[in-house]
Amino acid sequence: MRKLLPLIGSHPGGRAALTCRYRCGDACFHEVPNTSGNEYAGDVIAAALSRRSVLRAGAVVGVAAAAGAAGLGQAPDVSAAPAGVPAKGWEKQRGTIRGAARGLRFAPVAPNTADAVTVPEGYAQNVVIRWGDPILRGAPAFDPEKQSAKAQAGQFGYNNDFLTLLPLRGERGRQVLFANHEYTDEQLMFPGYDPQNPTREQVEIAWAAHGLSVVVVEEDHRTGKLTAVPRHQLNRRFTTTSEFRLTGPAAGSDLLKTSADPTGTKVLGTLNNCAGGTTPWGTALSGEENFNQYFANAASVSDPGVKAKLARYGMSGGATERKWERFDDRFDLSKEPNEANRFGWVVEVDPYDPDSVPRKRTALGRFKHEAAEPRLTADGRPVVYMGDDERFDYFYKFVSSRRMQKGNSRAAREHNLTLLDEGTLYVAKLTGDSPADQIDGSGKLPSDGEFDGSGVWIPLATGDVSHVPGMTAAEVYVHTRLAADKVGATKMDRPEDVEPSPRTGRVYVALTNNSQRGAAGRPAADEANPRNANKHGQVLELAEHWDDPAADGFAWRLFLVCGDPEDESTYFGGFPKDQVSPISCPDNIAFDSYGNLWLSTDGNALGTHDGLFGVATTGERRGEVRQFLTVPTGAETCGPVIQDRRVLVAVQHPGEVDGASYESPASAWPDGPGKVVRPSVVAVWRRDGRGIGV
Repeated sequence: MRKLLPLIGSHPGGRAALTCRYRCGDACFHEVPNTSGNEYAGDVIAAALSRRSVLRAGAVVGVAAAAGAAGLGQAPDVSAAPAGVPAKGWEKQRGTIRGAARGLRFAPVAPNTADAVTVPEGYAQNVVIRWGDPILRGAPAFDPEKQSAKAQAGQFGYNNDFLTLLPLRGERGRQVLFANHEYTDEQLMFPGYDPQNPTREQVEIAWAAHGLSVVVVEEDHRTGKLTAVPRHQLNRRFTTTSEFRLTGPAAGSDLLKTSADPTGTKVLGTLNNCAGGTTPWGTALSGEENFNQYFANAASVSDPGVKAKLARYGMSGGATERKWERFDDRFDLSKEPNEANRFGWVVEVDPYDPDSVPRKRTALGRFKHEAAEPRLTADGRPVVYMGDDERFDYFYKFVSSRRMQKGNSRAAREHNLTLLDEGTLYVAKLTGDSPADQIDGSGKLPSDGEFDGSGVWIPLATGDVSHVPGMTAAEVYVHTRLAADKVGATKMDRPEDVEPSPRTGRVYVALTNNSQRGAAGRPAADEANPRNANKHGQVLELAEHWDDPAADGFAWRLFLVCGDPEDESTYFGGFPKDQVSPISCPDNIAFDSYGNLWLSTDGNALGTHDGLFGVATTGERRGEVRQFLTVPTGAETCGPVIQDRRVLVAVQHPGEVDGASYESPASAWPDGPGKVVRPSVVAVWRRDGRGIGV
């Protein structure tokens, strides 16, 4: 029997300490912000894991699903299924296993530690755009020895994360690329950087390197190559000093007012943007994630109530890592305690309007947003699924009360830009029915043999009406974590990207990892996440009742339990484990046109580099994980965008390895030895011009 792949690093998963330091402010080494007594998701998932034989048959949903499945023209599989879940059935039992699923027919890349983007045989790649490449008129070429805030404000930002490509009518062969920029690593950006004494110029460059980019890209029809079109009229940069509008039911609340903005409606900047989404009406969404690390001196706030709310969002200390509070009082909570409330939102950007002001949508709640991916109801109302990327926090959805208008008229676009301001915000609760004393963390099936896999969406607020006793609607939106605590939402293992399948409507939740599960003083298994010391993460699959995104309940099951296939605790949708690629720490997810799920990883704890993986979600190959690419030393795979003939990934923080610096880089990517390491966007295509994986 093959030995398990080794674990590396002293930080949770496979992340370098340098990444933890600059990306999330060493969140895993601080106290868990959620101290509520709410149920932990491990209890339900642990029971599910022990029932692999049932899951292989696809029988998690109950007999009551028969009518829904019959509507699809097939008989539901109800063998050994618990009763009482009024949802559509899962797919039938797997039949004969044949070739790889359409869209995934490539030779999987072997796990490796190469300082390169490694792609399958027969595929080619190019760097689309790098940190510092000029995109606005007047911006100079990148010179790492002569950086300036003015130059950076016109150049592509640092540490690209979420990507989306949108069509550009009237300009053949061109598309609009939207990218966000999560954080900066000053040790890799600046020569001679002193973390205890950053200069004003370095801080202002970092402000300009955060934020968002809109840039038109052009394809080479002879290949799949994409290149940026600098100085295009649609190209834009939004930075830490750009104007953003607060909209929706909490806009103008006293909780959002500061000395610089007594209206509570105008914010400068966006921070720590992670995953996002693309709307059916042609805008981009971006989630503000680990914003807490930028705000100093929470310990000096005098009001105990305010201090407790700040602590629930991970703010309890003194000086920050980057020391921005030395140069702008708004980052000092002892002076501006409400400033932090103006971050942690979903941002909507209209990339087709070069004069538009991005909007922070308060109706979608405030937490560490990892993603925001919409789906439409049958009557055209958008539903947005969202994860709060924190150990033991929750996942949410927002159901709009307004219908999308079709077309590209000015009136339709203006109407559609109001869709995310009115509706109901919900949080998820998963329910198990097993006796608590029979859940020991081993995954052993309890004696009653029952596991219903059901859940409910608990309403938090609708417009100006709060559904949480003791909290106003504004308090629910601004302090969403506290509202979810009060209503008993289920604690999860870092819910990151949450995406609905455009083909089936199933919703997939990437739970990246949680090394503190089961540790002393931390929640242990009681009925819902499969493993103590969860280093590798898992993916949940949800089916809304009657396939209605606005439903108030759902069925769910495990889809993947990640890690080395030789580890008996792993699970790959019931697919034979000796035929899958090892995968650890799923993060961003996307779908291709064939309905396959693609997962990028962050912090691979198997001793090899992060990568991008495709996995079939239906049919006889369901659960077969195939690795498509790996990224360079120290990097994380972000993005991704899966088109029929092209895959895009954001290669984030290459060279971010403990001990690395500008003078002593740990990676030579993307431009080779002697060049500064630069986060970049990469395009991959087939050399023969055919579609990806077909």
